[in-house]
Amino acid sequence: MAGRANLRYERQLWKQGLEAVAGVDEAGVGPMAGPVVAAAVIFPPEIFIKGVHDSKQLTPAKRAELFPRIRERAAAVGVGVAAVNEVDELNVYWAAMLACERALMELGRTPDHVLMDGRAIPGLKLPQTKIVGGDRKSFCIAAASIIAKVTRDRIMTAYDAEYPGYGFASHKGYCTADHFDALARLGPSPIHRRSFAPVMRAAQRELFAGG
Repeated sequence: MAGRANLRYERQLWKQGLEAVAGVDEAGVGPMAGPVVAAAVIFPPEIFIKGVHDSKQLTPAKRAELFPRIRERAAAVGVGVAAVNEVDELNVYWAAMLACERALMELGRTPDHVLMDGRAIPGLKLPQTKIVGGDRKSFCIAAASIIAKVTRDRIMTAYDAEYPGYGFASHKGYCTADHFDALARLGPSPIHRRSFAPVMRAAQRELFAGG
């Protein structure tokens, strides 16, 4: 299982009698448009779904295939969203932490322990362990990464219909050449992050052009 998400971290906690182990991960820190989405997933002990891995290493089709299987076999799934205005007001790091906290609250049960991808949640009143590269190492974190990614992609696809011309369904708000081109042509949409430098510059250009 080297290099693949497995149950090593979960089993260490299960052996201590901590059955409700929640894996947490987020999607959407890097884009210049759209929300940050986090997910928290708890599985019954020893449940494992083949193919679950870091969502970034999976194709969209594979993520879509695994998404319902994770939800069916999980003991609890929670999703939390930090909106664009919260990204701008708090900064993207704190917005991501807020989304993670909301995902944990949406589980419907209190985890015995939280496994976080990469960084701990400041001030969380639950035992937690941060695992660098956790979405490639821990099964429940990898599952959370898939839930978060698929959920966010669906949100951005819906925004594509609401704000046509930006290509949100294809780039999902990330900083691609096509997205920069659309931003330059159309100016920022209501779901662009004004605190991000490229959007800020585009808004200024639009303001000066209008003035």
